[in-house]
Amino acid sequence: MTGSARGVLHPERLPTFHRLPAPDAVADLVRWFWIPEWDLPSGHTSRQELVAYPATNLVVEPHLVGLSGPTTRLSFRELTGRGWAVGALLRPAAVPGLVDDPGSARDRYVPLELPELHGRVADAMTAGQPLGRRERAVGVFSAWLHARIPTVTEEAHLVNDLADMVEADSDILRVEDLASRLGLSVRTVQRLARRYVGLPPAAMIRRRRLQEAAERIRTEPGVDLAAIAADLGYADQAHLTNDFRTVLGHTPGRYRDDSH
Repeated sequence: MTGSARGVLHPERLPTFHRLPAPDAVADLVRWFWIPEWDLPSGHTSRQELVAYPATNLVVEPHLVGLSGPTTRLSFRELTGRGWAVGALLRPAAVPGLVDDPGSARDRYVPLELPELHGRVADAMTAGQPLGRRERAVGVFSAWLHARIPTVTEEAHLVNDLADMVEADSDILRVEDLASRLGLSVRTVQRLARRYVGLPPAAMIRRRRLQEAAERIRTEPGVDLAAIAADLGYADQAHLTNDFRTVLGHTPGRYRDDSH
């Protein structure tokens, strides 16, 4: 597994979960591949809750391919029985090759008719030797994506940089900060985010701050909430609490209690 559990509200509830790096051929299209697998006893349910990355995912499941659009609220899924999924967390450059308007998929899971992709990935996950199935699935998924989107434009590279900056630079608190780092106008940044991400850049910044706040609350049980709010650029603790309540439906204090 690579990367952190940022965005996963209760990692301890995850089924078997693997996060695999994107092969070099699709590094401009995919941040990473994620593969959960589960086999739950009859009558048992595992509820998975996410403050998802401000991005689109392309997901292959046993019976369908779905496009999970960017989210503005808490995401969840209840797992039952036995199953698996192979998902690609897409970089912005990949999105126009799959959907004309990513905003139309916001907070939605849209089934797609992609039988070739489904067949290749399902065969990799279920046929042949179990050993190496995840790597085979990522390999055929990557090959399909590379054939679908063989080149990445200069503008698409720029929006990849935009998304990377939002996630990595905690000093970016406003759209104006982001535009300044990129040497672009605010209006251009807004246009690019709308076309390639499907969310306003301000929403992308808010999502990163909320992910960081949730991760710190979960992993630093003794830290003062006011200190987290100040570190992440919230006006005060009340602002952090309001953001939590709006997206998650409860307060940071309750989330901390539930996580420990």
